[in-house]
Amino acid sequence: MAFSQGSRTRLSILPEVTFGTTPAGNFTELPFTTHSLNLSKERVTGNDIQSDRMPRVDRHGNRNASGDIVVDLRASNFDSLLESLMFNTWDASPSSLPDELKVGTTLKSFSIEDYLTDIDQARLFTGMVVSQASFSMQPNQMVTTTFSLMGKDMAISASEKTVNAATVNQPFDAYSGDFRIGNHDDTLSALTAVTSIDFTVNNNLNPTFVIGEATTPQMEYGRCEIEGTITAYIEDATLINRFLNETETAFDVSVNDPSGSNEYKFFFPKVKINSADAPLENPQSRLVTLSFVALYDDAAGGEASNLVIYRPDSS
Repeated sequence: MAFSQGSRTRLSILPEVTFGTTPAGNFTELPFTTHSLNLSKERVTGNDIQSDRMPRVDRHGNRNASGDIVVDLRASNFDSLLESLMFNTWDASPSSLPDELKVGTTLKSFSIEDYLTDIDQARLFTGMVVSQASFSMQPNQMVTTTFSLMGKDMAISASEKTVNAATVNQPFDAYSGDFRIGNHDDTLSALTAVTSIDFTVNNNLNPTFVIGEATTPQMEYGRCEIEGTITAYIEDATLINRFLNETETAFDVSVNDPSGSNEYKFFFPKVKINSADAPLENPQSRLVTLSFVALYDDAAGGEASNLVIYRPDSS
């Protein structure tokens, strides 16, 4: 009997119309690095005390699907997952400008198939929603993203779904982009001293278990909280003063692939710098690490969001 190999795994995705129900239609293959999608069950145990000290009852309780999909971020291939993360859809108007994606309030779920091609077995996850995503941008590496999903259920099958092969674009790298910073609601200027940017967008999802149902009928969600860190070489006191003076700040970071025509930009229109740590760790260049939280942009004519993602015009 052959053992299934990780290199023979195919992951594919299909947006749902109704939460937890796989619609008709073809799935689309998803490029990925690793994933940890799984089904877990709560345990329900009896409380009786027996003179022989041994328990009698252990049952399975509520079912919950969850896990991470780790990817090298690239144009187009993960746009639907970004929509689920942002609870919104891409805005392609006007056609002369890049599409934009802001934080919204509409939950978007998927059916995801984990197909073991070498042994012809599939696990179908339903009602999967992006609960949070973590982004990492550093020199000499691809831009990595971890999509953390929560969902309704999982079933196993020996029949695969019909899957359309994806047009896989080249992954983004950090040295094909730019970083700009400035004050809130003001002009941004390039800063070429940044060594890394890491941030997480968290929707605070949870299942809503009810009596009479083994799986959640829907997901509940909280605030969209965005926090992260920026690490840069210390050139002067400018970045540290943003923390000391509690300066309302804005910044954006753009990434691209070798084609130069697939730029994605992450714009944080209003952030608060909450620390500026500058430890001395070695004789080489000094670094400062700034922690930040992204806030709703309430400026007149502002973005009305705490994050805006831009992609090339699709119209």
